[in-house]
Amino acid sequence: MQTTSRTPAPGEGAEPLAGPDGSRLVSGSLLRTVLMGALGSLMLFVGSLGVGWLASVSPLRQMPVIIAMRFTTAGAIVSILLLAVGGMLLIREWLRLGQKLNRWGPGSGRWVLIAIAAWSAPMLVTIPLFSRDVYSYIGQGRVMANGLNPYEHGVSTIDNFFQLGADQMWSESPPPYGPLFLWLEQLVVAVTGANPDAAVLWFRAMCVLAVIACMWLIPRLARLHGINPARALWLSVANPLFLTNFIVSVHNDAIMIALALAGTYVASVHRNWKGGLAGTALVTLSVAVKPITLVFLPFIGLLWAGKNASWTRRFVVWFLTLVWALALLGLMGLVNGFGFGWVAAMSTPGSVSIWYAPVGFLGGLASALAAAVGADAGQWRGTVHSIGQALAVPVILWLMFTGRDERIIRRLAWAFAAIVLFSPMIQAWYVVWLIPLFAVTGIRSDWQVDVLFFLTAFFMIYAVSDQLDVFPYLDLDLSSGRLIAAVVALSYGVYLWFLDPATKRLLRGRSEPPVRSAVI
Repeated sequence: MQTTSRTPAPGEGAEPLAGPDGSRLVSGSLLRTVLMGALGSLMLFVGSLGVGWLASVSPLRQMPVIIAMRFTTAGAIVSILLLAVGGMLLIREWLRLGQKLNRWGPGSGRWVLIAIAAWSAPMLVTIPLFSRDVYSYIGQGRVMANGLNPYEHGVSTIDNFFQLGADQMWSESPPPYGPLFLWLEQLVVAVTGANPDAAVLWFRAMCVLAVIACMWLIPRLARLHGINPARALWLSVANPLFLTNFIVSVHNDAIMIALALAGTYVASVHRNWKGGLAGTALVTLSVAVKPITLVFLPFIGLLWAGKNASWTRRFVVWFLTLVWALALLGLMGLVNGFGFGWVAAMSTPGSVSIWYAPVGFLGGLASALAAAVGADAGQWRGTVHSIGQALAVPVILWLMFTGRDERIIRRLAWAFAAIVLFSPMIQAWYVVWLIPLFAVTGIRSDWQVDVLFFLTAFFMIYAVSDQLDVFPYLDLDLSSGRLIAAVVALSYGVYLWFLDPATKRLLRGRSEPPVRSAVI
């Protein structure tokens, strides 16, 4: 490995910091941004008491404050407003932090870490928001604890599944998770006795550990690419989408991404047999959480093959990578007795679509056209979805076979992005999968960072107005609650972009730290 000048790690160096105009940046200004972001996070917490996902058997429902927030119309409206304003306030302060640390000099990393800690603290005890998948984890753990195969038996096979918070939509669906996460689900159920509140905290603790691992890995991957580590950490882990999806929503994707990044880092630092075997093993563990990270394996193989490897060596290493990964997965399938049952379950999330996904939108148009001419609307929509998903394959192959050696991880980022972009369903956490890979390989302070800003705001607006647990017997119905949240959050987003004296300057006067020589 060649040597190069070292970029400071997050937390290294001390004040003074330079602001966007080159003047000395006062710590009080940064502290104000951190505290305002923490206020936004605290608003999410309070809002979650009224409209967060809470199991019907949870004793928390008997608390006076939750009764007032959840079972009165006024309380529900206040909760929705807190959710919408808190989420957008968090985005504003994230943008302001990036503006104030614009030159990313010594000491900037310390402030990013302080912000992450302060903004995450209220999230640790927030009732799950924006998704209720964590309750399905509990149901699947109960299936495992009862000695059943979750790929063959849905969570509805176990009594009382609905009262423990699981979404009835997925009650008969096989989990799209690998054997490692099934064991983690079983472990949590064994430890908590399937108590939903305790189980949520256990799953959240796992996600928090994964986020901490990402905080350690992302700066190091960034340095390998000559990218400022503090800025990469701000773009990724400090991003409100990252924190809300991985901590508040308790998505197991946090564990998946942490393991995948760990494998990528090991394979990048040790571009030899040792690093290749270890990196592939870590990525395989990621696959054993959610199989989508299979796309990492061919690029891990390229890192394993070494610099300027011949095509013969690359194909041999690709073969060894595949064999090693399959052997590990096969061993896990042998231990749990389920084999490769997760392969068939991989199609579970892809069976639905959403309007803002390009392929999902085209599928909707095809369905409408089919209905107009008297054809099978479902078949037409399914055909469009299948064609769209198939288009990701040639893109991935092209990225495997073309491109410079020092851009292997950037090529991996685009391959992963192809899977997301050509999917008929794009969830907010799908976007979060991609952010670390692009952050560590470089997001320029031009249209690229503008796209990230837009996506962050769009998915936050969509999240706060989508999944709300509104008590059905209030004067406020679910549709009205969603409309209130959408109008408030969208209005805040328009204000940030066009009217806010600080954030409307996002498109002007930006600078970024110089890119140093890559060392991978």
